[in-house]
Amino acid sequence: MTKADVMDVIKNEKLEDYNWFDDHNIKQDEVGIRTDGNTWLVYTSDERANPISEKQFDSESEALDNFIKRLRAKNKFKKLYK
Repeated sequence: MTKADVMDVIKNEKLEDYNWFDDHNIKQDEVGIRTDGNTWLVYTSDERANPISEKQFDSESEALDNFIKRLRAKNKFKKLYK
C-alpha cells in the first residue's frame, strides 16, 4: 500500500480521527502514523491524547497497511456506539 492508496481509502470510506504523519498535535482517540528516518510508527491515542498501542515497522508499506487496518476498526467501532 502507498500513501496515495491510503488517502484514497480514507476519502472513499470517509474515515475520520487520524493523525497523518504528525500533521497536528496528537488528539484523543485517534490513529496516527509517523516516521523517524528509516522506521515508521503506528499508534492509537487514548482519552488523554497519549500514544498507546504503538507498533514500529521497518517498511512504510507495512506501516500503512497497519494504519489503515486500525483506522477502519476505529471507525467501525465508532459507528456501532454512536
